[in-house]
Amino acid sequence: MDPVLRTLAVYAVLLVVFRLAGKRSMAQLTTFDLLLLLVVSEATQQALLGEDFSLTGATLVIVTLVAVERTADFLRWRFGWFARATQGRPVVLVAGGKVLAEPMARNHVTESEILAAARSSQGISDMAQIDYAILEESGTISILPRSRSD
Repeated sequence: MDPVLRTLAVYAVLLVVFRLAGKRSMAQLTTFDLLLLLVVSEATQQALLGEDFSLTGATLVIVTLVAVERTADFLRWRFGWFARATQGRPVVLVAGGKVLAEPMARNHVTESEILAAARSSQGISDMAQIDYAILEESGTISILPRSRSD
């Protein structure tokens, strides 16, 4: 029972820490992907090295993590408030071609980061060509270009 409780405690602490770290620190991974990767890696390392963890203990930790993750997936699917609390929401950074300073400052995003995302995804090199820029839950920035007629 001790490995299960320790696993749940470590998972909860890491979830809080990574949510506080913000979206941009996770750019390509969701918080849950990273948590699962980190803790499973550590449990696997402990089992391979034989330091304080038996193979049975490591297996119990991994099974617990997968069960927690599947439960969290279900809760995110079932309850919007749980998804918002654990993953956040998309944040509009540019709307109608206007840079929104407050959401950008709150999420530590610069205009150069928006332009870098625009160049790599849309071939856009000027802020005037961007209709919307959205910071997604995953930390990536989605760019919606202005229509040609604007």
